[in-house]
Amino acid sequence: MRSFTLISALLLCSLSWISVSASESHTVEVQSGGDVTLMCSNISTVPTQTEWFRVINRTKPSCVSSMYGSDSKPSFCDGFQNRFEMSSNISTVFLKIKRVDLSDSGLYFCGFYIDGHTVIASATHLKVQEESDGMTNFLIVILGVLTVFLTIVVIVLAVIIKKLQTAVIEEQQPERNKDLGSDELNYAALNFQVKPKRSRRPASERELEPHVVYAATR
Repeated sequence: MRSFTLISALLLCSLSWISVSASESHTVEVQSGGDVTLMCSNISTVPTQTEWFRVINRTKPSCVSSMYGSDSKPSFCDGFQNRFEMSSNISTVFLKIKRVDLSDSGLYFCGFYIDGHTVIASATHLKVQEESDGMTNFLIVILGVLTVFLTIVVIVLAVIIKKLQTAVIEEQQPERNKDLGSDELNYAALNFQVKPKRSRRPASERELEPHVVYAATR
């Protein structure tokens, strides 16, 4: 019975994975090395055989694990014994993957054996990202912050330099005005110098004039 269920599920998966992935799947992204738990709704109202499947590159379906009801111990298919855990309750079926890596990427879905048929429930597309992607994003954020900080520093320095230049010009301006004022005064003093009048008296009188003695009598 279990072999029939597995074969039916795989055949149904290979024929209808396109419609499942397009209409009912959602994407879960996780960093490489982390843990992730996939879930699908428990569509069975009574305990039944439940299985998880995975499709890789849209061409290779494979079983992951199976269990009967929610109280039994799950069994795992080849290649999924170490890092995978399956559990279930009344409403949800879980598949936990520990320390995921790139090889875990793919389309995961669960199937239920109901009334002699395997019914495929909602699917989940697991996308595993490399650790370097997270580091690259972190470096991009750091570089962005540094760029903004350096831009602000350059603007502040430009404003400070401009203010210093303005202050120096204002300090030099009174000295220039002072020097200019003294030059103008000197120029004015030179312009207003009065030339001595030339004497029109005869030369003989000018020569005798120093020897003239003035006397006053009563």
